[in-house]
Amino acid sequence: MNTAVRQASSAVTAVIPARGGSKGIPGKNVTPIGGVPLVARAVRACLAAEHITRTVVTTDDPDIAEAARAAGAEVVDRPAELASDVSSSESALLHALDTLEERHGEPVGVLVFVQCTSPFITTDEVDRTVLALTRDGADSAFTAVPFHGFVWRTEPDGAPAGHGADGVNHDKAVRQRRQDRHPEYLETGTVYAMRAAGFREHGHRFFGRTQLVPTAPERAIEIDEPGDLDRARALAPLLDAADRPGMT
Repeated sequence: MNTAVRQASSAVTAVIPARGGSKGIPGKNVTPIGGVPLVARAVRACLAAEHITRTVVTTDDPDIAEAARAAGAEVVDRPAELASDVSSSESALLHALDTLEERHGEPVGVLVFVQCTSPFITTDEVDRTVLALTRDGADSAFTAVPFHGFVWRTEPDGAPAGHGADGVNHDKAVRQRRQDRHPEYLETGTVYAMRAAGFREHGHRFFGRTQLVPTAPERAIEIDEPGDLDRARALAPLLDAADRPGMT
């Protein structure tokens, strides 16, 4: 990274929350995909990103902390009360911000929230999400994929019993062609970026002008259930060969 870019990005910090209490997949965040623990895959991608200058894992788990440090990340010890099943990601991020600013004696300008449960994160996704703020002037940004599905809801709020299903993103009486529909996007849950001061003020990840960052649909996998893990392991040889995390 050249000096000018490093100076412009000096306050851009990636924080990867990774708690140890997963019930669906015990030890999920250190489970290997393609031979690399999930948390290490996220760390590698952030370390290789041009516009990230500090990569941090916040965790309550010593095994995760060890894997994070081995991959090259700084670690913040997350208190147990911020690592329960009902604790929000935002609470972990705010704690990490406070800890890092006290530890390093400088404010964080841009906070990049990266979820290690997305195993196929790329450095390009990380960098483009940061640039949505530092270059394009957004206040918050996130990765998303194009979505063309028809969403339905059963028994909508306020509808009488037995009402049946209604279209959410379409009029069920008019079946539009895909090319005639307004483009829609789904969050991937992979990368979010936000101005740290705005995040502190609002307490959530979307505020001000929010910009989405389109990414490749084939990489939009989140590990929540054992079946997701099986699918990711099956895809890893193909996707890692195309773009190994942390190697772009």
